This record gives sequence, C-alpha cells and structure tokens, in this order.
Amino acid sequence: MSEIRILRQDETEEAMRLSEFAFQFELSPEERAERAATVKPEQQWGYFEEGRLAAKLVLLDFETWIHGRLFEMGGLAGVATWPEYRRQGFVAQLLRHTLATMRERGQTVSFLYPFAFAFYRKYGWETFCAYKKYELTREQIPSFGPTGGRIRRVEQDWETLNPVFDAYVSRYNGTIKRSEDWWKERVFRSKKGQVAVYENERGEDRGYMLYQVKENTFTAHEMVFLDEDARRGLWNFVRNHDSMVTKVLLQAPEDDELAFLLPDPRVKQEIVPYFMARIVDAAAFVSRYPFAAAGAAAPPLLLRVRDEHAPWNDGAFTLAVDGEGRGVLTPAGASEARDGALSCSIGALTAMMMGYRRPGFLHAAGMLDGPRDGVEALERLLPVRATYLPDFF
Repeated sequence: MSEIRILRQDETEEAMRLSEFAFQFELSPEERAERAATVKPEQQWGYFEEGRLAAKLVLLDFETWIHGRLFEMGGLAGVATWPEYRRQGFVAQLLRHTLATMRERGQTVSFLYPFAFAFYRKYGWETFCAYKKYELTREQIPSFGPTGGRIRRVEQDWETLNPVFDAYVSRYNGTIKRSEDWWKERVFRSKKGQVAVYENERGEDRGYMLYQVKENTFTAHEMVFLDEDARRGLWNFVRNHDSMVTKVLLQAPEDDELAFLLPDPRVKQEIVPYFMARIVDAAAFVSRYPFAAAGAAAPPLLLRVRDEHAPWNDGAFTLAVDGEGRGVLTPAGASEARDGALSCSIGALTAMMMGYRRPGFLHAAGMLDGPRDGVEALERLLPVRATYLPDFF
C-alpha cells in the first residue's frame, strides 16, 4: 500500500538518515541533536510504501518579492529517495501531491535548488535566477575616494539589518522576505564573520556587509547598498583590509555593474545558474501579478499552457489586463484557442513572468509559439526587472 502524508515526530530520524545518505554528508552527534530539536515535522512530507519511508521532501513557507509585490511561495528542499525505491515514480507522485498542497495553501509559486536542472524541468520548474561571482586580487580592490558617511561594525542584529535588506531586495524578483528566525537560524549561522553597516551623513543606514576575513581572503557574503554612496563606502571599507588579504570573494546579483566602475574591468567573474521556480496556480498568480499599466485595457490574449503535473494549469486561457495592470486569466473554449493563441509550457511561462527571460527571446528559441503580434503584446504587458536570490534552502 502506498501513502503520501506529513511525517510524524518519530519518523523524522529516518528522514534525517535519508538526507545524510542522499546528499552524502554525516552529522556529528551534537549536530544531530541540534537538528532533532529544531526539526518541524509538519514541514516534511513522505512517500510511504508498505509502511516504510521511500521518499521525502521538505515544504517551507516563504514570501517572495515579484515586481515590488509579495507573493506566498512554497520552497522545496531535501527531495530524496532511498535507492531501492528509485525509478518507480515515487518522487513524481510526491511532487504532484505537493503542488496540490501548495495550491490549497495559496502558494502560487514555488522555488527549489536543483541537483540537476533537467530533472526538475520535467516537472515544470525552470531556471529563474543566477548570481555573479567575483574574485579580485588585492591590487584590484577599488578605492572610490571619500564619501559623506561612515562605517560602523555591529553585532549580528537582524533588526538593524532587515530594513536595509528589505529595501534592497524588493527591487528584484525572486528574493525572499526574511523572518527573525531565518536571520538567526540560517543567515547568521551560514554567513559567519563580521557585520559592517554604512551610515550616511544624516545618520541613516544605507548599506551593510556580512563578511569574513580568513586565510588572507576577504569573503563578502552579502554586500547590500541602497545608493551609490553606500556602495562606495562599503568598498572603501574592504580596501582598508588590503594589508591583511590577497584576494576578495563576492557574490552579487547577475546585473551587478561593479566591473564597469573599476579602473580595469578585467577582473575574474563568473555567472552561476542558481535556483528554479514554478508557477503553482496560473490563474491565482496572474490575479496578483502587477502587469505594466498602460492607462487603457489591452486587447485580450489567448494563451495555451502545457502542464501535465498540475491539471488546473493545463489548457487554453484568455489573459485580460486592464489599464491599471490588473490581470485575469480565465478558461477559453477550444474554438477560441485554435487560432492566434500563444503556446508555451508552464516552465517557459514562469521564466517570462519572473522576469528572467523575455517573450521575444523564448519565441525565437522555439519555447513560445504563436503569432508575432501576440508576442509583442506580451512584451508590453510584462514589466522589466532583474531576478536575484541571496538565500539558500
């Protein structure tokens, strides 16, 4: 007999062992006790075969910024199967069940970090963000000259950092709203070291950096700035460590323009594909989505979405957007959808609406089918905003 359900408290130890095996790590007795004390069984779902745990995943509750608006988001993590149960479709069934659960909870979009992008593309998730990885030598650390503010080093105080973080990440699509627990249990624990805050001449906090100096390397885990003055002030602070370090490591948004500001832009930088996203409920997602406001209603668009794992998304729809950018997605009849419809997978639709890839690119790549005027209309409706995710789960 097969069953999908939330784990009981006495089953979390088995789920922990499965994670250790699948992701090839080993917890010390102290780490195991710490995890056991903080684990939340209600977040863990298991596929049971004949009463035995065969596969499992963790479903986390988040809010994510999309075009300046917060959306409920379901974060998937720890997807794993014991080898004797693999290639039997258990994970596929678990993912479909989780999609239905997220829909019931009002989580209209889902994120995950993939062990293999191709695997999760089969289930409708698609790449939605990357980050830029810098490595600068000591000689390449910029010196921007004096600024109007000052740096102060502070303790790991989430209440000081969170307002600056929220103001910064709300400019991007796909960033998450951090809770107090997330700051304390995830951010400060994983991004070890010091905290520096940039305060402008009016005494306002306009940037911060989580950083570590170790083995002649300055690692900037997070560099957050709300204006150019704060950016320059933080980099000047990094420069003050030049007698201690031989290189600087930094992860930044994909659209970061540091190299352009340097005397010599030929620094080592790498674009790293990162997380995947999936629209869980297309109609509910569209109803919250802030389309570009044109002042007058746009002509309705016919859209055919392919989604074999979430049948409520699979079919023909009419997308109507009013002059203020409010959208409605309603089922269209078969006769309506035959002519002039745009057609794409749920993954391609996600990439477009998250802002990671534009309709014109997907059309040229064969991932969005339909007439050119429909593609151009969709280009006008979807606002432009970069994606970024500085967290991990």
